[in-house]
Amino acid sequence: MIAQSEIRQMSFPEKVALLETVWSEIAADPGQVEVPQWHKDILDERDLALNEGRATVLDWDEAKRQIEQATR
Repeated sequence: MIAQSEIRQMSFPEKVALLETVWSEIAADPGQVEVPQWHKDILDERDLALNEGRATVLDWDEAKRQIEQATR
């Protein structure tokens, strides 16, 4: 295991590389990550709203454009 003191001594790019490595390990077996019920409930509600026509979706380019405009 890597000690916290070792992480503190890493450069920013080294820390990012470490995070990418850890995330790759977690993503390799998504079944080991338990999704909390509250998260499932939110996703179910959003899916229902979409299916009932109470919600719409944006493609990624449009979503990015709206986010950029809102944060200017």
